[in-house]
Amino acid sequence: MIAKTFMGLEPILAKELTQLGANDVQIGRRMVSFTGDKELLYRANFQLHTAIKILKPIHHFKAKSADDVYEEIHKMDWTEYLDNDKTFAVDSVVFSEEFRHSKFVSYKVKDAIVDQFREKTGSRPNISVANPDLRLNMHIAEDQCTLSLDSSGESLHRRGYRQESVEAPLNEVLAAGMILMTGWQGDTDFIDPMCGSGTILIEAALIAHNMAPGLFRKEYAFEKWPDFDADLFDRIYNDDSQEREFKHHIYGYDIDMKAVNTARLNVKAAGLTSSITIEQQDFKDFKQPKEKSIIVTNPPYGERISTPDLFGTYKMIGERLKHEFTGNDAWVLSYREECFDQIGLKPSIKIPLFNGSLECEFRKYQMFDGKMKVFRSEGGKVKTDEEKRQMAEKHRFKKNREFKKRLEEQEQNEDADIRSFTFHHHDLKKNKPNRRDFPKKRNRFNDDED
Repeated sequence: MIAKTFMGLEPILAKELTQLGANDVQIGRRMVSFTGDKELLYRANFQLHTAIKILKPIHHFKAKSADDVYEEIHKMDWTEYLDNDKTFAVDSVVFSEEFRHSKFVSYKVKDAIVDQFREKTGSRPNISVANPDLRLNMHIAEDQCTLSLDSSGESLHRRGYRQESVEAPLNEVLAAGMILMTGWQGDTDFIDPMCGSGTILIEAALIAHNMAPGLFRKEYAFEKWPDFDADLFDRIYNDDSQEREFKHHIYGYDIDMKAVNTARLNVKAAGLTSSITIEQQDFKDFKQPKEKSIIVTNPPYGERISTPDLFGTYKMIGERLKHEFTGNDAWVLSYREECFDQIGLKPSIKIPLFNGSLECEFRKYQMFDGKMKVFRSEGGKVKTDEEKRQMAEKHRFKKNREFKKRLEEQEQNEDADIRSFTFHHHDLKKNKPNRRDFPKKRNRFNDDED
């Protein structure tokens, strides 16, 4: 199987998959390949914080022309996956001199499937872009073609808890990846002083409670597969044995009251008001927290969102961290080097991350009292061994990167590059259970406030 993710989150996703029990975990570019059974496929969709899609490859072949693609797809037995009453959709990603247009590839795959049904039955299944019974993903890298079943459907970053949004909200998968990169697991208080619609706060609460991010989703594409095991997925969905108590608290602040109200609404929809408190407050009024805390925040970059005095905002962030966050760690995601310069603090780690099409950096600031020399003489460490290793990886990432500052978000960042995937054939026809009505899922999220 293949789990797709954003550039820079691959090691985090690989660790999540390993913890989930996946085998043969291999990191690629914007993807991690792995092997496992049907239960793992369901769990990967339901429990992974940093995956965008879970694909199940069903055919791998070489093709030098569109006719080759047609012939390879046409000779597959499509009755294994479809019938005339079902609908399907094809999504294609191409990195090839021969195949320049992904939509053209999608049309050839569609034609091959439709023609096979016409020849055998005299009729054909229909295409449904919005809500198909079967989603297919075709990936072409030069002459290497991989056709996969898309088990997720809508991107997994669409958790289902977001009721309203502010301008340019942070992607949920990216927010979760940032939090997991810090190593925080709910062992201290957590603060986002520029919280916007509350995405970082909610993702932090899910991680702290070890709750599956898929709890809020209404459906997955695999639920329409002919071999869908409703009993198995119901057991996975209703198993809360791994959830844990969160003994600390999460705080969010924003200067904009509309953002505060939006964040509160989203937190309530996620059933997490007991763990998260959100107040209206300007970061310049931030005071030293009473408890050990971590800050993770995504301030404006001057791209999709700006402030009247962008550099002044970053200077203020540095000043607040230096004077009102001593003894704690702060992590800041931003885009412009000039903005980071205004913070005026030396980061202990810089991690490259893409926020949409923007090549950003995620920097850690370790706030300690007094001078660096004194801090080190007392045994303080600015960089852990793990952070030194990550910094080395960062330089390798920079050197090997083939991308420009701006990427085409849909084609280059959200669609994983699966060129390094090793293909294994699996038979979907084995052990097909009888379909039944999916059982009513537990109603955990009516978070009414007294």
